[in-house]
Amino acid sequence: MRLEELESLTQNPELWNDASKAQKLMSEKNNLEYSLSEYEDMQKSLNDYAEMAELSEDDEALQSEILEHLENLKKQTKHAELEALLSGEADANDAYLEIHAGSGGTEAQDWAEMLLRMYVRWAEKHQYKVEYQEETEGEVAGIKSVTIKIAGHNAYGWLKSETGVHRLVRISPFDSAGRRHTSFASVEVYPVIDDNIEININEADCRIDTYRASGAGGQHINKTDSAVRITHLPTGIVVQSQSQRSQFQNRENAWNMLKARLYEREMQKRAALAEEHRDNQGENGWGYQIRSYVLQPYRLVKDLRTDAETSDFKAVLDGDIDMFLAAALAGKVQDNG
Repeated sequence: MRLEELESLTQNPELWNDASKAQKLMSEKNNLEYSLSEYEDMQKSLNDYAEMAELSEDDEALQSEILEHLENLKKQTKHAELEALLSGEADANDAYLEIHAGSGGTEAQDWAEMLLRMYVRWAEKHQYKVEYQEETEGEVAGIKSVTIKIAGHNAYGWLKSETGVHRLVRISPFDSAGRRHTSFASVEVYPVIDDNIEININEADCRIDTYRASGAGGQHINKTDSAVRITHLPTGIVVQSQSQRSQFQNRENAWNMLKARLYEREMQKRAALAEEHRDNQGENGWGYQIRSYVLQPYRLVKDLRTDAETSDFKAVLDGDIDMFLAAALAGKVQDNG
């Protein structure tokens, strides 16, 4: 059994002479333990429901409750089945998720904030932890940009397919004439990488700026002079952190984010998955969207890559996006098969 083999290997003191190898083995061991624990929990639940069914006899209320539990267990099993396919190098890692308002001014900035709420609610539904790294508010409403860290098992594996442009069509709440508007916002997802993965960054290649967090208030960031922005000149990658009161902590967060971005860039080259990442996601506007959210003249949320769709717009914006994530994962497996 692989888990027993890994337990034996990780107990060997000499393994830790090679920190990178040790970390990979520990990560594999932890992921296997998580999967086995989840399987055992589902098996126990199934056995419990079977015993309850034998005792229910003519109790229709109890039978209805059992059927509801079984339906939830079925969904959980399907989720675990798809999760088993997350075998990429960084799929099990936490994730950074960035949102940038695109074409559409105030409309787009409001849309970006709606997307932020959608992802935060999704994370909460899956018991993931959300940490705000950077947030720049819009002049009138919404946000211009935001970066959050979503921490939890397989966060990156599930969310990586969300990279791309998201398009909203609705009657504008900011238009006194009640006209229909189209707004765009881009999403980018990249993994939080382990400290033992070495990414060499020449500080001379970086421009480091400190500034005061901007915006008209903001509940997620501290309005201090401790915000840090790092620009990696060779690649043009820009990261910023303003969530901590300490400039030192924000600087450390920004370096970690830059390290993650450069690692993701290298992963793109090796894995030939450029279509999933920002280098080929195109202009933040017409023709490059991965998903459309239409409120007028009809209600429909449709993923343009997988054709997965639903008319339950409210549920989607409340974080119910698993159907899109699952469809993207299943489609990627088919493409690789």
